[in-house]
Amino acid sequence: MLDRLKAQAPDALLALIKMHAQDPREDKIDLGVGVYRTNEGATPVFRAIKKAEQKLIDEQDSKSYLGPEGDTGFTTALMPYIFGADATMGGRIEGMQTPGGTGAVRLAVALGKAAGVTRIHMGTPSWPNHAQILADVGVEFVPFAHAKPDGSADLDAVLGAIRGAAPTDAVLLHGCCHNPTGVDYTADEWAATAEAFAETGVLPILDVAYHGLGHGLEEDIAGVRTVLAAVPEALIAYSCDKNFGLYRDRVGAFYMMAKTGDQLPAIVSNANALARANWSMPPDHGGAAVRNVLRDDALTKEWHEELDEMRERMRRVRARLAAADNEAPGLNLAALGEQNGLFAMLPLDKDQIAKLREDHGIYMAGSGRINVAGLHAGNTEKFIAALADVTRG
Repeated sequence: MLDRLKAQAPDALLALIKMHAQDPREDKIDLGVGVYRTNEGATPVFRAIKKAEQKLIDEQDSKSYLGPEGDTGFTTALMPYIFGADATMGGRIEGMQTPGGTGAVRLAVALGKAAGVTRIHMGTPSWPNHAQILADVGVEFVPFAHAKPDGSADLDAVLGAIRGAAPTDAVLLHGCCHNPTGVDYTADEWAATAEAFAETGVLPILDVAYHGLGHGLEEDIAGVRTVLAAVPEALIAYSCDKNFGLYRDRVGAFYMMAKTGDQLPAIVSNANALARANWSMPPDHGGAAVRNVLRDDALTKEWHEELDEMRERMRRVRARLAAADNEAPGLNLAALGEQNGLFAMLPLDKDQIAKLREDHGIYMAGSGRINVAGLHAGNTEKFIAALADVTRG
């Protein structure tokens, strides 16, 4: 039976990680792996999380099961940051913990399918796992262009997707800090998108994976709130991987917004059943640590300070790259200063990407995606000079 299986294509990013590790050059640069890095190249555990974990060690008295909904204290503590002062939108929102943002996206797609969704429209390029999840769940993926060549969002494309969607379609949007382009909708574009959702009744699925890493916690979520204020129902996936540094602990949340509060129990029961069949219950440790952070004023303040440090460092890198626009013609580096988050896309061809790797020790995805957080004061000038070299006529 198992001999019928065909080998799958190797993960290109894993191959890139291996090549980087084997490169003996001391000044090599890794721009492939999608994790935040400090000026020293480290991906540290947050100070606030360290203290919250110690509190868990001191006070946690059981490792018993929590159920498919996970730690409800965790999901409740996050809600004001996502939804604002009226965190339940008048009793219309309820959440559950998931294994990372990936689990939340999968649950959103599976619940949408259970409710009758047959197709999901999504801007491309996107996080590669989005399309893989849709295929695995059995929902058709309908692409539209996310960004224009000038580095801004393609508003006409998203509005066309929403207005052209069938009643059994949904539209998936990144909440902020788009992966892989860094191109986000402006406030006006979010307003137009929300209006299109409201007019058509198409179900929004909103994936919030980098909250706080663009311009701030309130600023980054404003677009999502604009959509939620305009529509009767929505599904929201949330990740704590980046903004709490909990990558390997798999900490995510999934929220359901119903037309009315009395519809929530049936919706949540379906989500619980799907979660039970997929992972039974989510891992507890990371979610419990986040709960401890958000319930403690001092730890919350420290978390905000750490987020500020991360965001400001990445904005400095983006500003330097944007200022180098004339040094690497044809790449539109100036647009990177207006974009957000960890990622950006550079219009480099395969030969240029190979030359960066072979001649300069710079490792990046074959798509042209770079992790901006892989750059710092010690290597940004080298990167700019390398770009100038490979783009020179």
